[in-house]
Amino acid sequence: MQPDGLKAQVQEFWNRSSCGEVYAKGDTFLQQLERQAQARYELEPDLKTFAKFPECRDKDVLEIGVGMGADRLEWAKSGPRSLTGIDLTDRAVEFTSVRLAFYGFASEVQVGDAEALPFADNSFDLVFSYGVLHHTPDTAQAIREVHRVLRPGGTCRVMIYHKHCMVGYMLWARYGLLALRPFRSLDDIYAHHLESPGTKAFSVQEARWMFSGFSSVAVDIKLGLGDLLQGAVGQRHREGLLTLAKRLWPPGFIKKFLRNHGMAMMIEAVK
Repeated sequence: MQPDGLKAQVQEFWNRSSCGEVYAKGDTFLQQLERQAQARYELEPDLKTFAKFPECRDKDVLEIGVGMGADRLEWAKSGPRSLTGIDLTDRAVEFTSVRLAFYGFASEVQVGDAEALPFADNSFDLVFSYGVLHHTPDTAQAIREVHRVLRPGGTCRVMIYHKHCMVGYMLWARYGLLALRPFRSLDDIYAHHLESPGTKAFSVQEARWMFSGFSSVAVDIKLGLGDLLQGAVGQRHREGLLTLAKRLWPPGFIKKFLRNHGMAMMIEAVK
């Protein structure tokens, strides 16, 4: 079944360009994939520490939102018992399948909906989703699906966007304050001006509520490349204000004094 409404818009957005594709530079397709992975882990240094790839050895692993497959390759290298992935887009499934084939790995990757996972209850020991579930219209339902497919005692590691972050403040300054709409909510700004249509961000309290069905939940806030205006952030906002902001932005000050205002909310929960 093809998605409709907002979910179809999200699918169309990411089918035009997978997350991180802007970094895929090189003369050959393999070079492009390698450059994208290199940029991913350089710009998001906390990702590997959060994922804990080696811990998947001899486990059944599900990744929700495979993107260009950089993380998928790391999971495959770590020796899981089984490796399954879904993504809302054909583009991501193709990128990921080709990347793993280049390196001699295979895993089950298919187009699927995070809100209705096509797997039986208690199927996986580990579920991983990094920067994905805030894009689906019903994030709480997607998290309920994560809980359903996890085995008792199984772990999920999920990164979703944190509402009260430097990115949000910048977007509010541009699309609220400077647009003479100072009372515009962060929710509305994220939905219209951050990545795919309807993108959301959550408070820590909202995240804990969504994960309340798990036996334990740990939440950690990390500064991301958007908060520090690093890499190719702001692709939807190419204008003089963004260029000026990148020149004046004080990443050192932010890292020292505003570290709890990061966009990446890292959540590890046990069923």
